[in-house]
Amino acid sequence: MIQITPHMQILVACLPIDFRKGIDGLAAVARNHLDEDPFSGTIFVFFNKRRSSMKILVYDGQGFWLCQKRLSKGKFFYQPDPGSLKSIELTAHQMHLLLYNGDPHAKASPLWKKI
Repeated sequence: MIQITPHMQILVACLPIDFRKGIDGLAAVARNHLDEDPFSGTIFVFFNKRRSSMKILVYDGQGFWLCQKRLSKGKFFYQPDPGSLKSIELTAHQMHLLLYNGDPHAKASPLWKKI
């Protein structure tokens, strides 16, 4: 099981990738195209061209986890605007929103409130 915590770095690749790639192929994308170390513990999020699936790659210190979520209907609403960026960084809270097909950059209530 992978726990997404606030201290983790989460990067979403801006360009779609070929989903025939496995762990080694995605680690190569992280290293060569995103200029990041796949062994750093960073969570890497990739989308396919149709945006109907997402793959998550993370190294936990012993080995890689590769998770995939494929929507049964429709596509993921979130589309990162790359501009000149190769990836976009998210917080743990934003990643949880993304996993449930929400918009991580939508204006929402604060994460905490004083009572």
